[in-house]
Amino acid sequence: MTSLLFVYGTLLQTDNDFAAYLRANCTFVSTGKINGELYDLGDYPGLVLTDLPDEFVYGSIYKMDNVDGVLKQLDWYEGVGPNEEQPNLYIRQKVIVNSADGDAAEAWVYIYNRSIANLYKITDGDYINYLNKKSPNLNKAGD
Repeated sequence: MTSLLFVYGTLLQTDNDFAAYLRANCTFVSTGKINGELYDLGDYPGLVLTDLPDEFVYGSIYKMDNVDGVLKQLDWYEGVGPNEEQPNLYIRQKVIVNSADGDAAEAWVYIYNRSIANLYKITDGDYINYLNKKSPNLNKAGD
């Protein structure tokens, strides 16, 4: 089982409680990217995987200290599991992520699991950049 996790949305925000949980229970490895498209879901984004070679979503790669414990907490945060609203808003899946130095590795990521019809596409694939354009100086990313 991989101990890597790729995050691309609210878990990059320094003022997010679960981002603080990640920083306390994971080690930052690198920034990274994944082939996909990013959509604005209101208070958070959703990633949809794609095979298009020029479509990327950008985020951070973490190494989880306790994989089962961290994933259990994140599944609850992301609404993943049989006891959550069905269909789940996200599904957790292992995917290949490319680090900033060009290495590819398998990591867990939460994929949006509903229709993207009528959703706004975040064209540059960078959620924090998108938030900063909407509200400058808010929601700064941290390591």
